Amino acid sequence: MTNNMTRRSFLVTAAGVTGAAALGLAGCGADSKTGGAGSGSAGASASEAASTDDLFDQVRDRGELIFATEGTWSPWTFHNEADELTGFDIEVARAIASELGVEATFAEGRWDSLLAGLDAGRFDTMANGVSVTPERAEQYDFTEPYAYNRIVVITTEDSDIARMEDLAGKRTANTLGSSYATLAESYGATNSGVDDFNQTIELLQQGRIDATLNDEVVFYDYMDAHPDAPLKIAAVNDEPTQVAFPLRRGEETESLRAAMNEAIDTLRANGMLAELSNEFFGIDISSEA
Repeated sequence: MTNNMTRRSFLVTAAGVTGAAALGLAGCGADSKTGGAGSGSAGASASEAASTDDLFDQVRDRGELIFATEGTWSPWTFHNEADELTGFDIEVARAIASELGVEATFAEGRWDSLLAGLDAGRFDTMANGVSVTPERAEQYDFTEPYAYNRIVVITTEDSDIARMEDLAGKRTANTLGSSYATLAESYGATNSGVDDFNQTIELLQQGRIDATLNDEVVFYDYMDAHPDAPLKIAAVNDEPTQVAFPLRRGEETESLRAAMNEAIDTLRANGMLAELSNEFFGIDISSEA
């Protein structure tokens, strides 16, 4: 595969062999901000006192569903040229909130602090390409999946890495606690923590790491914007993962999860998920087929 091939042209060609990528779980730090046209203020805590413990009741009372997101991870969640927060996850979140009759608001923060914010009730859920893993399923209740993807190993063109097993003894970089870091370490790599994807690419091109792991669609989105970058996909993880919205475990989140599942079913049935996926990724990753 040549580097000047666009993400869209490659993924359309390879749609029959690409699967779902595991994405990471992220959360908002103390400094959060609202992003994008149509999003409201996320200043109010998701756990702010209400007349009921039921989270869906609280969401309807507030009139907003608060999502945590990074806002720096194109094409999932990013700021466009007008500095409006957008991306596949952001627009799916807005569509779900609309189905629920409320507004979607977004609290932006760094990856390594988002989970703590979710645990503390500073927001209701997360829109950041969150992959469902066995470890996370023990801590959170997930909605139905709304996307499927697959993790790839990204290296420089001259790298000798050709399979996942070749990561043994190599240096990688990914956000700490992400499924990328966990997968790299499971194959024997030594992972360094970074803030975002752009930082990992800088380290890779500087020769300070041997590889980084991320979504296939994220790699091709980057190559669309940087067609001369001397990078390649060296290996693909065979095991597909599901992308879903995490909620705190407990009876108080059950009705919200059920409502979000119904909204996801509606958006899949009416074609909205497929439309948004094609808009941001160039292919439909909203179903396993």
